[in-house]
Amino acid sequence: MNIKKISKVITTSLALSLVLSACSDNKASTDEKSKDSGSKGKKVELIYARGKDDTHATQKMVAAFEKKYPNIDVKFREMPADTGKQHNAYVTAFNAKSDEIDVFDMDVVWPAEFAQAGYVMPLDRFIQKDGVKLDEYNEGALSASKFKGKQWALPKFIDAGMLFYRTDLVKSPPKTWDDLLKQAKADKGKGGTKFGYLMQAKQYEGLVCNAVEFIASYGGEIINDKGEVVVDSPQAVKGIKKLVEVATSDVVPKNVTTFAEPESHTAFINGQSAFIRNWPYQYALANDKSQSKIVGKIGVAPLPAGDKGPAAALGGWQAGINKNTDVPKEAWLFLKFMAGEEGQKLDAINGGHAPTLNKLFDDPDVQKANPYFKEEGFVNALKSAVSRPVAPNYTEISDIIQIQISKAIAKEITPEQAAKNMQKEISAKLEK
Repeated sequence: MNIKKISKVITTSLALSLVLSACSDNKASTDEKSKDSGSKGKKVELIYARGKDDTHATQKMVAAFEKKYPNIDVKFREMPADTGKQHNAYVTAFNAKSDEIDVFDMDVVWPAEFAQAGYVMPLDRFIQKDGVKLDEYNEGALSASKFKGKQWALPKFIDAGMLFYRTDLVKSPPKTWDDLLKQAKADKGKGGTKFGYLMQAKQYEGLVCNAVEFIASYGGEIINDKGEVVVDSPQAVKGIKKLVEVATSDVVPKNVTTFAEPESHTAFINGQSAFIRNWPYQYALANDKSQSKIVGKIGVAPLPAGDKGPAAALGGWQAGINKNTDVPKEAWLFLKFMAGEEGQKLDAINGGHAPTLNKLFDDPDVQKANPYFKEEGFVNALKSAVSRPVAPNYTEISDIIQIQISKAIAKEITPEQAAKNMQKEISAKLEK
């Protein structure tokens, strides 16, 4: 073996050891685990990994599960808060076929990638055996956890793009994108505002979310459920045109292409705009007396509709099982509990997350903990959620979308050309 190969082996080994040490306290060996959670009274150790949780909802969920299944000992391993670092840590571990982690959380755009790579276990046999009612889940969240006809995860909580507005300036939220432009123009300058509308138009993942919303609201898609690239359809082009029209209008900041979520929400809570497109956290932030100038003046509604209706980019997290786990039965029991009614209720109450089980929005305890969950605009916005393109190489697809939409906003190319470029480049990526 030459020096370069030796160096590569050492580097890979060190990277893996760092990942495992960061999320492990010497997990019990296979011999120490029971294959049956109730056999001979032995405790089965299960490792659950997810990102940082400052709400402590995870610990409460684990405690409730262990009370129900006393022979299963769940060890919570906290992963990096940064989503990208989480992703890379999992990839490093799973590429090495490690069984260190049994159950783990996935960002909504990971399931297809992880399924294609062989990192996760298909859940269909468990779902069928236990009679899990998938039709009770939010349709958009559920579709994001499917790939090539199989279910690779179950959705835990959901995020979706929404329209937030100043109730002291806006009598009723706009129904269409054209209505938004009219109202935003009329309200710009009122109540100390500088802008009419705020969005995320910087070249990053948030721009992809905005693009998905415009395209879907006009009946278009980027990749359909058959895995076909269809972004050059008339409907998709119409959505891109409307996005460009809004992003280059005089109702948004002139430097809107530098705006991600922080720039958007900061301007909004400082009273600088009548409308903003953002995620659900915006509601709580705008009502935080320690930093907001518009407390008690916030309304929420679905994003404006195109020809097809309103559409919201899906966000949120899913739970899956490591394909190499040596305790699949116990892993499924925990995953089913977390993503089921009891687990999601605990997470909604203690973690403030919007559940993917639709019926929990009517639960009195959930509503008491999250008053804005009761608002019709919030619920309808979640119901309009659509997933971002489902592809095993999503990161590469996202980069293409970001670049082409950014060029269209900058008027370097037309919306039609942006669609053609995306069609060609995304198709090439999927053919690899």
